[in-house]
Amino acid sequence: MENISIKARAKINLTLEVLGRRNDGYHEVAGIIQTIDLHDTLSVQPSDDTTLECDRPELVSSDNLVLRAAALLREQTGCDKGARMVLRKVIPVSAGLGGGSSDAAAALTGLNLLWELGLSKRELANMAAELGSDVPFFLYGGTAMVQGRGQRVRPLPPAGLKWVVVLSPAIDVPDKTATLYARLSPTDFSPGDLTRKLEARIRGSGDVPPDLLFNAFDDVARDAFPGLDDYWKTFLALGAREVHLAGSGPSLYAPVSGREQGAALALTLQDRHGWESHLASLWEPPEDQEA
Repeated sequence: MENISIKARAKINLTLEVLGRRNDGYHEVAGIIQTIDLHDTLSVQPSDDTTLECDRPELVSSDNLVLRAAALLREQTGCDKGARMVLRKVIPVSAGLGGGSSDAAAALTGLNLLWELGLSKRELANMAAELGSDVPFFLYGGTAMVQGRGQRVRPLPPAGLKWVVVLSPAIDVPDKTATLYARLSPTDFSPGDLTRKLEARIRGSGDVPPDLLFNAFDDVARDAFPGLDDYWKTFLALGAREVHLAGSGPSLYAPVSGREQGAALALTLQDRHGWESHLASLWEPPEDQEA
């Protein structure tokens, strides 16, 4: 194979509940996550060395999850082949949309094909968990229940949402995930009931009632991210009915009833306020995707 191109899709959290603190220092979570058709593109082709190029040069370092995924795959399989990898970024960086994790999953998928390793998705998922809690999910995409630290993934039928508008504020908070968890108190913990209720609705009728959308960080994020409350209020004032944090933020998302309404809302956020926003459809993998 001379060149392989993989779409690395973003995700949003339909629910994210924090159940409590674990003995290992992490937090136990339960949530339902969903891929959307906002994506980076990773291309891989044969090369003597393993290299990464990106249209965001500041992202190219030894810590980049794409390079780490390639190194892990070589280490685990004994493969001595190389690859030239080219990453085109569209997903906002450090925005709570899972871009880095999705890029890593795309690297595992693409290099598995390029190097003709023949690994199943299940085998790749076992490796992916070493790179980050979200990476195994992105090997499959679609709608899924996540538990544990987020690394235990259970696929669900497609959720009955069509379109969302994603708003990504220009806010940077160092160590944002640790900062958000540090602001949670035991009163913010929940037993996972909303996630189980939404799972049952998706398995039954497929619909996603707005009152079941939830993110444990919704409230604390407004204090942790300077200015986030202004973005939130403006989003609502322009017609968004429900606004929630995407993952650990600072991106926000709002379900919309149709493409036209969503396009108008995203355009207003861009033109009137100069804010980065995207209209995205929910994305589901092909039904015949390999397990």
